[in-house]
Amino acid sequence: MKERKYETMLAQLEGLTAGETNQMSVLANVSALMRDTMGERYFWVGFYLVEGDQLVLGPFQGSVACYRIGRGRGVCGTAWVQARTQVVPDVEQFAGHIACSSLSRSEIVVPLIDGGGTVRGVLDIDSTELAQFDDTDAHYLEQAARIIAGALWP
Repeated sequence: MKERKYETMLAQLEGLTAGETNQMSVLANVSALMRDTMGERYFWVGFYLVEGDQLVLGPFQGSVACYRIGRGRGVCGTAWVQARTQVVPDVEQFAGHIACSSLSRSEIVVPLIDGGGTVRGVLDIDSTELAQFDDTDAHYLEQAARIIAGALWP
């Protein structure tokens, strides 16, 4: 069931990003698509974009969020510096977790890597449930991140 939702989302994502290069427009529509597709499974879905030595809040769907995250700080900052997806079953157990919302219990963060191998931002998804994300989520969300980054930063 989860796989089918992701496959549908990826097909829609291909169409949604085709030919559009405006970063904010693409990221706004992608966050809406992901939230609509996955429903309440995603409490928060959005993007943080690299600006200097910080990640800065970009388009998102969900409750208010942190504006800025330092390089290497929290789950998002870790995904950025390691250029690797972070799957966190319990955010309370992640050293240095930044609690933008007390409702967030688990999280997955996927780096957005441009054609030259530079991390340009991260896709951040939170859930109110523990252990909501796994290798299946990582697999499909990494594909989504490649589509997004390929459209915006080939």
